[in-house]
Amino acid sequence: MPVPARLALVTGAGSPSGIGYTTAARLAAAGFRVALVATSARIHERAEELRGRGADATGAICDLTDPDAVAALVAALGRVDVLVNNAGMAVSGVIDEQVSLGAMSLELWNRVLARNLTTAFLVSRACLAGMAAAGYGRIVNVSSTTGAVAGVAGDSAYAAAKAAMLGMTRSLCLEVARQGITVNAVAPGWIATGSQTEAERAAGLATPLGRSGRADEVAAAIAFLCTEESSYVTGQLLVVDGGNSMQENRA
Repeated sequence: MPVPARLALVTGAGSPSGIGYTTAARLAAAGFRVALVATSARIHERAEELRGRGADATGAICDLTDPDAVAALVAALGRVDVLVNNAGMAVSGVIDEQVSLGAMSLELWNRVLARNLTTAFLVSRACLAGMAAAGYGRIVNVSSTTGAVAGVAGDSAYAAAKAAMLGMTRSLCLEVARQGITVNAVAPGWIATGSQTEAERAAGLATPLGRSGRADEVAAAIAFLCTEESSYVTGQLLVVDGGNSMQENRA
């Protein structure tokens, strides 16, 4: 009997212009079965679009901050071979307001960390047993240049979550390397998605390449880390920011 294609689970894939959906589409085109997850019913539209292109794609609504819901999701999928932890930043295109640390509420702090960090922890934890049993797995955490390599005033909670995601990547890779599982992170810079603000678009124009990045450019980096070709790459941070983090003098 033919061996089924590997299953890739991509979280935060509800936006048609977002990194998550673009990554899922690229993985589907490469022959993966894909499971897309988001918090709203639009995820079913994304899955239907991929099926229209001939992909083996399913969509699921799930609160990834709920450990029971995450466990049920992964159990229903069966073994997940590839996990892309992309959920976070925005919910249905709405981004949290920027607030200075001194004025930030504990509720906002906890909400941002839960959505951007705890989701990655819960989904990774739920997938690890199946990957270990199979002796194979790829985990890619979508971090950010914010926190991982730089900072943005008013975004301390988001920066803390994304920096912590990188720390989790580096520690987890050591725990699972001998089980055939690689764990890496990708840090996008200013990327032109549906949730990009006018201020972010202007910041993209100030990068060395003179523009914001495209979702497909980030997806290409993520997809590489999901493939056999990346088998000797683990614990790494791949920055996709048009060289922006290399600029010391932005005057």
